[in-house]
Amino acid sequence: MNVLIIEDEKPAARLLQRKLLKLNLEANTMLHSVEEAVEWFMNNEHPDLIFLDIQLSDGLSFEIFDAVPVNSAIIFTTAYDEYALRAFKLNSIDYLLKPIDEDDLEVAVNKYRERIPAKDSFSFDFDQIKRMLVNPLDKSYKKRFTIKMGQRLKMINIEDVECFYSENKGTYLHTNDNRDYLLDGTLELLEGELDPAKFYRVSRKFIISVNAIKDIVMYTNSRLKLVLNTYDGDEVIVSRERVNDFREWLG
Repeated sequence: MNVLIIEDEKPAARLLQRKLLKLNLEANTMLHSVEEAVEWFMNNEHPDLIFLDIQLSDGLSFEIFDAVPVNSAIIFTTAYDEYALRAFKLNSIDYLLKPIDEDDLEVAVNKYRERIPAKDSFSFDFDQIKRMLVNPLDKSYKKRFTIKMGQRLKMINIEDVECFYSENKGTYLHTNDNRDYLLDGTLELLEGELDPAKFYRVSRKFIISVNAIKDIVMYTNSRLKLVLNTYDGDEVIVSRERVNDFREWLG
């Protein structure tokens, strides 16, 4: 099966690629913009299945299909809520909400495998989808956190966050002024709420801000050790499988 990923955030695209490999699906091609995708479709055989983000760096992914006819099966990957996604249900299109859950991914892939009709039987009314998307198309990321402290609430702006970490089954926020606050939820949930241009999950335990990195040191087994501005708890290690992605994220 020929599988294509169209996703403007390269770390998200590679993460999806790895998850698909666990389902015995190999996505050898990843595209990151409308312009790149249009050129690729004009010069390559179209895939059986496309995992498609809606908002790309240079416009809506629907613009690809305005420029070139595509009859591949599509599974949307999107941050939109259920209300906005009425359009996809009406058009019988599979979709996955970000951050993508592996169980949901497996269900969507199995649904496609059960169908696998001729490629020319896939037909989508993208204009109808665009009209029915009632929510704004701009991605919105977390801007602040509200922390309960006894009988008071404390507001912490995202710019003041140095890192997030897990410890003893709890999730914590560490600020630039060297204070720690307990949060509800998990790092997995947080990962999908943070701007990937500013925050990166370096390991199962840490999500760090790019502005918090004071030093980067070579570490054992091809890993990297990060020294942050104020955090001095457990070592912040970039796991070996994330090192290449991390370097690309740094630019």
